[in-house]
Amino acid sequence: MITIGQRARTVLAVLVVATATVACSPSGSLGTVPPEPTPAPSAGLPDLTPQPSVGPTATPPPSAVPSTLPSGGPATTPSPTPASSETMVVRTYYILGGGVGVEGLVPTLREVPRTSGVARAAMTALLDGGPIADAYQQVSSAIPAGTRLLGVSVSNRIATVNLSREFESGGGSASMSYRLGQVVYTLTQFSTVQSVLFQVEGQPVRTFGSEGIALGGPQSRFDYEQLLPDIFVDRPAYGAAIGNPARVSGNADVFEATFRIAILDGSGKTLVDTQTMATCGSGCRGTFDATLRYDLARAQWGTLRVYYGSAKDGSPQGVRDYPVWLTTP
Repeated sequence: MITIGQRARTVLAVLVVATATVACSPSGSLGTVPPEPTPAPSAGLPDLTPQPSVGPTATPPPSAVPSTLPSGGPATTPSPTPASSETMVVRTYYILGGGVGVEGLVPTLREVPRTSGVARAAMTALLDGGPIADAYQQVSSAIPAGTRLLGVSVSNRIATVNLSREFESGGGSASMSYRLGQVVYTLTQFSTVQSVLFQVEGQPVRTFGSEGIALGGPQSRFDYEQLLPDIFVDRPAYGAAIGNPARVSGNADVFEATFRIAILDGSGKTLVDTQTMATCGSGCRGTFDATLRYDLARAQWGTLRVYYGSAKDGSPQGVRDYPVWLTTP
């Protein structure tokens, strides 16, 4: 059984470093803005979680129409304030649905009780995917229902995570890869963790599940790059506040290393549409980090949209939407 959904396909992505320059958008319609999301428990929180100590793809030692988000807006206007002194924010990684090149891992924010055991807190939040499922219809998990965290420890920048037998039950190769990737990305958000060793019921996992996925030692983000969409926004997280100016970073694998980042307000009006150049593209990997300024009269839910233009006619391709909380300058 899959916790929130059963969508799991393999897609390719590449990491990209770039600066942003404003230019005309490619020809073709970008479609309509998805309705406002039902807020998750931490919807509207600024993504202030620290960067991992290694890049999203550390070297080891699409559908043209955006996915439809759930209808209905938040009951109250969220205030993008930091977590209180009694809580903290961790990142959990799930799967955002969509077509080829759009579906893939997606970061979310979860507000949890403050603790020194941050790895355990993040894993506990990841396994409890209910609040995310309730808030975002298009977000799912490949981790089977009933999976329990039996233990997690960190030594020499390797996290050893011990999960119950449900973790390896059911699903095909794509589902198996996704559930491993969700855990690896969630645990490697911390600067103290570079890779992850898996255990099931206390036993080291060398071949995972009925599909026989070989785990040749500790697993890093590099081992799960195939689970990322063509354009992967890692910061801000899905449903977070982006600030003004907004800083957007992540990775991409796009034709000629060129793609676009747009911010739309709640009515669908484009506030900014920026072309970003990658350090490489069409099969090579690098990071991007862009800053976007936008004019807005009042704070509101909006959309952070990434896409690239078709090599044939410039029409938008690989459109991926994040609901975000927009603020005035």
